[in-house]
Formats: sequence, C-alpha cells, structure tokens
Amino acid sequence: MPRIFDNIDQQLLPALRESLEVAERADFCVGYFNLRGWKAIDSYIEAWSGRNGNACRLLVGMQKDPDDEFRDAFLHHESADALDLQTVARLRRSYALRFREQLTIGTPTNEDERALRRLAEQLRARKVVVKLHVRHPLHAKLYLMHRSDNPMIGFVGSSNLTFAGLQKQGELNVDVLDHDACSKLAAWFDARWNDKWCVDISNG
Repeated sequence: MPRIFDNIDQQLLPALRESLEVAERADFCVGYFNLRGWKAIDSYIEAWSGRNGNACRLLVGMQKDPDDEFRDAFLHHESADALDLQTVARLRRSYALRFREQLTIGTPTNEDERALRRLAEQLRARKVVVKLHVRHPLHAKLYLMHRSDNPMIGFVGSSNLTFAGLQKQGELNVDVLDHDACSKLAAWFDARWNDKWCVDISNG
C-alpha cells in the first residue's frame, strides 16, 4: 500500500532524505524550485561525484515570467531549425538569469548565501544538472531515486522543490515502490529530459 505524505500527518521531506541516502542518482521534475527547498536536501547530492550519472537531474517546468520570450519564440516556429543559434543562446542566458533571481526570492540570509555557493559548486561539478522544460508549461511533480541494487523509489504528487512544498504547506503525495510503475515513470522523465526544447541552464 502506498504511503501518503501530506505535510500534516506525514511530511515528505524525511522520506525523501531517507531515499536519497541510499540512492546513487536521482531524477526530479517539479513546477518550481527555490534555494530554500534545495538546501533541505543538498547534503545528499553533495556526496555524489557528478560522474557516470552519479548526480541529480532536475527538470523545472514552470517559469514565473509574463513575457516568456523563449516559449513564445518556439510557438511561432514549427521546428527547432527555425531559430538561429545566436537567438537560442541569447534566450538561454536570459532564462538562466531570471532563474537565478527566482532562487532567492526575499532577503537571503547568511545561510542562504552559503547554500547558493554550494549549489553553484554542485552545478560546476555536474552533481546537479538543471534543465528548463520550455516546450509547454509542465506542472508535474516527480521525485525518482535510483539505487545500485536495482530498486527505484518514486514520489508523485503536488510538492514542488521548495521549503513550503517539502515541509510547510498542505500537499498530497504518494510513494511508488512497484518496479514496473517506477520504470514507466523513469521513461516518462527521460522523454521530457531529452526533448530538444529542454534547455540546460546549469552553466548559464
């Protein structure tokens, strides 16, 4: 029977940490992501090497930006070839800048600043790779942990990778332990991660 994590009777964060502790890599798909959510789990990712897939792939699907020029540019062209490389590079830099600003909404504390430096180091070491899904808005929430001894564990529900989503506000998530179901979730994630309009901003 699946467990329910609603951040009222049972919080998602402890279960996520417990799963990360025995994982060798992870795939996360969330609508939103911020620094205060990331620093709740970043020590587990810090232990990974960033090589041979020993990393966290983070796919972010929603961007709070009223003039979403990257997505608008895509919608006005039928194929990737219609956008020149210079335009793509400019829009990618613009997205990365906006994304960094969103990471630290509010006045950052000293602890936040240290967490931001850790995240920057993890990005450089490829311990975490961040892509933005820009083909269309993606509001799905999936946390999928991969272990060397084969079993995967997933969490599907409503929690974004934010402080509120992981432990503060009421949510509804369930764990997924069935091998076939986890394999299908992994295939779903890979299809979106490998989409040509999924933009890597890790080095932005």
